[in-house]
Amino acid sequence: MQAVFDGHNDVLYRLWNNAAKGADPVAEFIEGTKQGHIDMLRAQKGGLVGGLCAIYITSTNMPDEVRDENGHYAIPLCKPLERAPSLDIALDMASIAFRIERAGGWKICRNGADIDAAQAAGKFAAVLHMEGCEAIDVDLAALDVFYAAGLRSLGPVWSRNTVFGHGVPFAFPSSPDTGPGLTEAGRRLVKECNRIGIAIDLAHITEQGFWDVAKLSDQPLIVSHSNVHAITPISRNLTDKQLAAVRESNGLVGLNFAVTMLREDGAKNTDTPLSDMIRHIDYLVEHVGIDGVALGSDFDGATMPAEIGDATGLQNLVAALRNAGYGDADLAKICRDNWLRVLRSAWHETAA
Repeated sequence: MQAVFDGHNDVLYRLWNNAAKGADPVAEFIEGTKQGHIDMLRAQKGGLVGGLCAIYITSTNMPDEVRDENGHYAIPLCKPLERAPSLDIALDMASIAFRIERAGGWKICRNGADIDAAQAAGKFAAVLHMEGCEAIDVDLAALDVFYAAGLRSLGPVWSRNTVFGHGVPFAFPSSPDTGPGLTEAGRRLVKECNRIGIAIDLAHITEQGFWDVAKLSDQPLIVSHSNVHAITPISRNLTDKQLAAVRESNGLVGLNFAVTMLREDGAKNTDTPLSDMIRHIDYLVEHVGIDGVALGSDFDGATMPAEIGDATGLQNLVAALRNAGYGDADLAKICRDNWLRVLRSAWHETAA
């Protein structure tokens, strides 16, 4: 079985949301559930040895997705969130992560050695990520606290504007060039993340924001869960010019399993073949290089192809990649090692 380290999931959001309805998040993760895509048992069955677990705060005013007769849509950006309630929710999700760790469900990893040790011990290697920084203040005092608690990756924005920058809306077909990029506070955030060793994720930022970070950051460019715009022209996917910049920086793109970001027609249809996933990976390998392609499933945050379903279906993708000509060395890079390389670089570590 090929070990998989996945670049993005929303399991903490699912557990937090269910906890608000009376569920026990620790039991739900450790004992298993039929909901969502990830728990400890399904991760073990699918070879999922770890991943970046997002602290993500949803909007209560999410507009509906309305498609025209051609399947096209453009969802307006949600309104910015207030910081105080966002901070409360972020702390709740972090608390869930710590309680799962205390119960033996996973290991919160702060460096590459932690990830290696967790895998050797057969424990899920969880890296805390913040998707959108509504919980962080412009003075970055909260960033120090979250870093001390284990935060090692963040995206300055989700598809929603923050004090740090502008998010890209969900739209198909659409360019990712939909508005301004980083604010001055966002530039300070990037510099501080570079200094202390927090990876910066560009998955939901505008194209202008992407270029702002590319000019400012000394880290490899990381786009944790986005695909190829030339194949699926959704606003969240990457242009060839962006892919070239990722390659130039020795960065990484994680394949998003969301069917709307894989299919040429952008449809929300689970009958999406694994060949669509392979097509995106082939293109990414051609434009970024084998060392810059990984997986960023968006488990618990998106609609999956039926042949994947949940974490238990990961080896189906591995088999499809193998059938497409990817050998053991390439599979190890795509499924795990490329993530560890860029994270070690962002965290100021040398490779093991």
